[in-house]
Amino acid sequence: MDLKDLYRDVILDHNRHPRNFGRIEAADGEAEGHNPLCGDRLRLSVRMNGERVEDIRFEGKGCAISTASASLMTEAVKGKDRAAIQELFGKVHALLTHHDAAPDATLGKLAALSGVREFPVRVKCASLCWHTLNAALGHGAATISTE
Repeated sequence: MDLKDLYRDVILDHNRHPRNFGRIEAADGEAEGHNPLCGDRLRLSVRMNGERVEDIRFEGKGCAISTASASLMTEAVKGKDRAAIQELFGKVHALLTHHDAAPDATLGKLAALSGVREFPVRVKCASLCWHTLNAALGHGAATISTE
């Protein structure tokens, strides 16, 4: 199996069986994201323990890339502090937007998102959850739109 097949399989698995899907009722932060170009809608809720994300959940409807990216992101950020999440966001953003960026070894399954950059119109699908997380953590608007 080559790398592209592996990446595709990770995206398909996380789309079909999204991790951390649902809502946290007693959330410390919530935000909504919307990508009007393809109709993706996402609601993200986080529970913090100090500076660390103790729990994170998402709900909504979106394309396979949007759903898989949100699922992968929630797995990756759970237990991390705000600084580590910002660093991770920077690495994922570079992976999605720079054609020559090699997947950082610390990205784990998030490296599967590198295939998205071959389809520039889908980059917003993959990054919607990250921008929504920034808003939920207080780094931006509570409702975002990636137009």
